Amino acid sequence: MNIQLVPLHYVYLAFIVLIIAVMVRRKDTTIICVAGIMTIGLLAAETLSGSVAGVFNSFIYAAKELLSTIFIISIIVAMSRVLIRTGINEVMVRPLTRFIRTPQAAYWSIGLIMMVVSLFFWPSPAVALVGAVLLPAAARVGLPPIGAAIAMNLFGHGIALSGDYIIQGAPKLTADAAGLPVAAVMAASVPLVLVMGTVSTLTAFWMLRKEMKSSNARQQTVKLEQPLAELPLAPEGHSSIDVHAMPLHLRKAFALIIPLLFALDVVLMFVLNLQGGDATALIGGTAVVILIAVSLAAHRYNGSEETTHYLIEGFQFGFKVFGPVIPIAAFFYLGDAAITELFANPLPEGSHGIVNDLGVALAGIVPLNGTVGAITMTVTGAVTGMDGSGFSGISLVGSIATMFAGSADSAPMLTALGQIAAIWVGGGTLIPWALIPAAAICGVSPFELARRNLKPVMLGLTVTTIVAIFLI
Repeated sequence: MNIQLVPLHYVYLAFIVLIIAVMVRRKDTTIICVAGIMTIGLLAAETLSGSVAGVFNSFIYAAKELLSTIFIISIIVAMSRVLIRTGINEVMVRPLTRFIRTPQAAYWSIGLIMMVVSLFFWPSPAVALVGAVLLPAAARVGLPPIGAAIAMNLFGHGIALSGDYIIQGAPKLTADAAGLPVAAVMAASVPLVLVMGTVSTLTAFWMLRKEMKSSNARQQTVKLEQPLAELPLAPEGHSSIDVHAMPLHLRKAFALIIPLLFALDVVLMFVLNLQGGDATALIGGTAVVILIAVSLAAHRYNGSEETTHYLIEGFQFGFKVFGPVIPIAAFFYLGDAAITELFANPLPEGSHGIVNDLGVALAGIVPLNGTVGAITMTVTGAVTGMDGSGFSGISLVGSIATMFAGSADSAPMLTALGQIAAIWVGGGTLIPWALIPAAAICGVSPFELARRNLKPVMLGLTVTTIVAIFLI
């Protein structure tokens, strides 16, 4: 598989390296991303006006891609605000404190529940479900918001999504591209997913526990706003938007009804086979209904106006969280389908997009043997995941895996390895805009969360690659 690289590829790669270097130093990358978009636009459109217009158009493209995530986060935040300020949240999470008594228990509980829910419905709706119910209980026992976000990411967007054993979207894409049975790729991925998940989650837990012992967790966490679980609960009858006191029997009723409504959502997802965006939409609609019902009960005659106030608060939060990320997402989306949508196709014939072309080129310059093949598949998968999707490049990963397979037995293992690397990097554990749902729900910076995930994920990928070499 030969791919011709043009100056556009090299410029994009140079900006990727620069952006990563700046991120590691914890500096803002907005200007660099805009400069990258303009430079790529100049090469693609060959006019200054086209380059400048490309900046705005790329922002619009990124916003459209992220819009559904922005909305679900905003609505969940709006619902959570009214639950916290009316005291319903306090009543609702009290039973959970019997089972979640320590920060350690909270970390593993959130992670394992997130993993199970994500296996059936994918991580985006799972974040909303788990966050709305478990975050307040975790905060009560002292788990830092960043710890909850890490658990959600690693167990949901990492373990559950990279294996995808229930929905089977990821293994089908890679298996079809590699010309292998889906069952073969799934079977080969089991030991790799277990190793990757165990190493990354234990490493993250050890780092978090060490930090908590030094009593610096909260000071070192870079917050965009207070997490949902820690918003101050005003005294009865008082709040920043004049919430009326709610009788205890009403609070208890809502505390029972709300979890039952979300449980009903889960049942409907099973019965109606709702996944991904459809499942997210069901949860979002349920949250809106809960918001309206609680607002009317709390504010009575002013319920309509106050519902709007809560929605405004939620959307202010959502756009505040996503604002710094859109320029970065806009740049990285150019590495995939956005380049051909925003500009007349500037790539050579047979191109799969800038990022995927770079992955193919990398695979084409290394010798064909098991050890080098495993390392190359990990790196190639990680490169194709840098567009923040995780899924966009795994078909290509499957195709490349067949090139490095020295035998029929090694092909499923290499395919699974590339799939795991692509999804762990791009599916929501390292790329800032891909992990925004968990970061926003927990009230932490997506850039800080990506930085915290870096060491556990990189160590996990290293160990998983070594294991794959021995299993090939």
